[in-house]
Amino acid sequence: MISEQELRGFLGDLESDRVERTTSTSDTGKFCEAICAFANDMPGSGQPGYLIIGARDKDGGIQGITVTDQLLQQLSGCADSGQIVPLPSITVEKKSFPEGDLAVVEVRPSDMPPVRYRGRVWIRLGPRKAIANEHEERILTERRAYNVRTFDLRPCRGCTREDLVLELYQLTYRTAAIAPELIAANDRDMFLQMASLGFWDTGCDCATNAGAILFAEDPLTWFPGAAVQYVRYDGDTLDSDVLDERRFHGDLITMLRELDSFLKTLFPSRPEAVSALREQQRTPYPPPAVRELLMNAVMHRDYESNAPVRLYWFRDHIEIQNAGGLYGAVTPETFPNQNDYRNPKIAEAMKTLGYVNTFGRGIARAQRFLQENGNPPATFDVNHPTQFLATISEAGS
Repeated sequence: MISEQELRGFLGDLESDRVERTTSTSDTGKFCEAICAFANDMPGSGQPGYLIIGARDKDGGIQGITVTDQLLQQLSGCADSGQIVPLPSITVEKKSFPEGDLAVVEVRPSDMPPVRYRGRVWIRLGPRKAIANEHEERILTERRAYNVRTFDLRPCRGCTREDLVLELYQLTYRTAAIAPELIAANDRDMFLQMASLGFWDTGCDCATNAGAILFAEDPLTWFPGAAVQYVRYDGDTLDSDVLDERRFHGDLITMLRELDSFLKTLFPSRPEAVSALREQQRTPYPPPAVRELLMNAVMHRDYESNAPVRLYWFRDHIEIQNAGGLYGAVTPETFPNQNDYRNPKIAEAMKTLGYVNTFGRGIARAQRFLQENGNPPATFDVNHPTQFLATISEAGS
């Protein structure tokens, strides 16, 4: 993090493109715009930018505010609220001076630009912020293509224009991801638009893996495991009789929509007496908890595996299993408090489409839903390198 001496220097540098000063402690929108702009690093310096709360913009002087824990939490929440995508990397710190406190947000350049806040690409142009034009956005897109290392942003060779259902992009995804006025003003070729969002590789003239998974007519052509298999057993083991079986596949947008509808009807509630005069509706498995863990499996799975995501309902428990163990910075010791993303573009798309509420909160939300319904906490097998298993026990067990 920045030293106090460096911070003093930034306060006085009124023309720097690496610092934004404000005395507001409540303008979350302004904070998010600044974080987005610094993450995009339009000048290409490769150096972090700093949002400084408690300093005057006109002269860099310290205003004399008190930085509370609530303000620090509010600033930290800007990164994982899901409104800035891809997820920015920030550090928040309080600095105290004789003149007053400062809250300092250090934002590191993203290696997957362009970064968007509520569908808009914010950048720094000298000492001011602006929304990127088409040329600037293309520069950021090309920079991402150079930096990219994740699976979902690699080219899916062979997935051509004819293999994509463009209406899914135009009518469903684009309207959710990009502000309406920007869509109206955008006269770029459709595939350049998709490239700016990480779904098309202009160099290889094909979809990226994320583009194929989301918009291809048949993603199974390239990813045989891109499906969800549901089985209900009349017992507690895999050799029990099968009561029901279904398989969900196709473009990810349609598959998620069908899964969402299916889960809402799968676990009907029933009245349960909680006192002599009062009943409470209870279900063996709360659909929101199952949904959170299933969406987590779809988002984090290894799409290079041929194994589908498995949703298995046994007599007294449910198992949700996906290919791919813990990833990156997440280890058995840090799970579930540490987050990392095998498929950051797919995670971004699921957030944009409303299937993920906030980044890094799915397991905590699922545990809360289970507790409220009277289920034991979900358990997780995190020690297998090639798979991840979540188990939900029936309420009352």
